[in-house]
Amino acid sequence: MRLIILGPPGAGKGTQAARIAEHFGIPAISTGDIFRANIKNQTELGKQVQEITASGGYVSDDITNAIVEDRLNEGDAAEGFLLDGYPRTTGQVAALDAMLAKNDHGLDKVLALTVDEDAVVERLLKRAEVENRPDDTEDVIRERQAIYRRETAPLIEVYADRGLLVEVHGLGAVDEVTERVISALR
Repeated sequence: MRLIILGPPGAGKGTQAARIAEHFGIPAISTGDIFRANIKNQTELGKQVQEITASGGYVSDDITNAIVEDRLNEGDAAEGFLLDGYPRTTGQVAALDAMLAKNDHGLDKVLALTVDEDAVVERLLKRAEVENRPDDTEDVIRERQAIYRRETAPLIEVYADRGLLVEVHGLGAVDEVTERVISALR
């Protein structure tokens, strides 16, 4: 199964992605995790990404597309995957379409987690405290939400037009959300 999970930052995509991936036996591929690992290891990419994210911005399509294509070419993704945090823009949708077409593949479903923005901001501020994420201030979080609405939310319409979109309410107990998600993906 080849899946994408969409939703604003803090919607619980990472948590649900891990559970979905385990359920379907596919890797969860998170661009955020890849970027954070590079920041932690102080790679050149990590230094670039840290500067961009500290100001609330997103990493460029060129960098992100290259990282995703490289990861999708790894053996564990040959039979399926779940992308978390990618694509974010219509340009990335086109890049992903081209990547998949090289192997005569397409997406099976696109899951969109729907949430209340204020609840997400509150959730992210708590996460910032617990996980010691200095880049997660309220101003930065709200800027990321605005960027999501502007750049990524339009992908919901793109995938709905293709008949791939499945929307699931993303707030509530983690197990309840997982049950809703798995049920919707069947």
